[in-house]
Amino acid sequence: MKNNIKQTCLFILLACSVLVQAQIPASEKQYLIEFNQSTVGEQWQQKWDLTADPSSWHGVEVADGHVVGLKLYRNNLTGAIPDGISALTHLKSLNLAFNVLEGNLPKDLFSLENLISLRLEMNKISGTLPQEYSKMKQLEELSMFNNLFQGEIPEGIGEIPNLKTLNLSSNYLEGNLPRSLENLQKLERLELFGNKLAGEIEVDLGRLVNLRELILSYNQFEGDMPSGMATLSNLEFVQLQGNDFRSLNSLLRMQSTKLAVFDSDDEFLNMKFGTGEANRTRIVDTKYEDVKRN
Repeated sequence: MKNNIKQTCLFILLACSVLVQAQIPASEKQYLIEFNQSTVGEQWQQKWDLTADPSSWHGVEVADGHVVGLKLYRNNLTGAIPDGISALTHLKSLNLAFNVLEGNLPKDLFSLENLISLRLEMNKISGTLPQEYSKMKQLEELSMFNNLFQGEIPEGIGEIPNLKTLNLSSNYLEGNLPRSLENLQKLERLELFGNKLAGEIEVDLGRLVNLRELILSYNQFEGDMPSGMATLSNLEFVQLQGNDFRSLNSLLRMQSTKLAVFDSDDEFLNMKFGTGEANRTRIVDTKYEDVKRN
């Protein structure tokens, strides 16, 4: 009899422990509800049952009693991302790509200190990019291509020490590249295709020693390419066509052992690096990238 009572008590304690671990703070749940309302949740492809536990909601990942992932790509989200997202203090991954979101970015989005991946590509989000990124110490991926962003790329972008992917292609960004980009020494992919970026490139690209992809095509860059680019031995994809560069001669010494694609308006360089049409496996317009990547 006593053993049965002990077993029953142990079962109840374990059940309560699991329940407590599954629950998220009221502030996090409240933001998710506001997010659902602001993005017209009743029209989503995979809807939330707001009477159920948030850990069961589509795209919501919970760990240790906190929301750590919000992945609602291709889910027919409309409207705007509401302010207050900083309530999700443990969020590591936010993927809202391939929806119809509009309006400006939440003011507190870039205060999420634990965020590792931020993907908002293929929406209609507008406004200017935030100036401050100093709290984003963990961020490795920032992908916001094919939106309606305007203005300049801020100097603050260089405050993200662990950034590996920066993709702002197909927006309406203008002005010069910020010098602070050269601080992103873990950067592997820099993709700025199809904006209105202009002027001479004064960034010391040679400091980006891990760079594998450099996509600057179809902007309004001019002058000479920085000579430091020729020292980048890990480059696999380079696309520079559709600009007003005066000369690309600084690239004559560029390492080419890993190059799979090299596109420019300099036919001599195109031939030198031997990346003819038959060998091109990379689509310039990155809107076709696999949205299901983490």
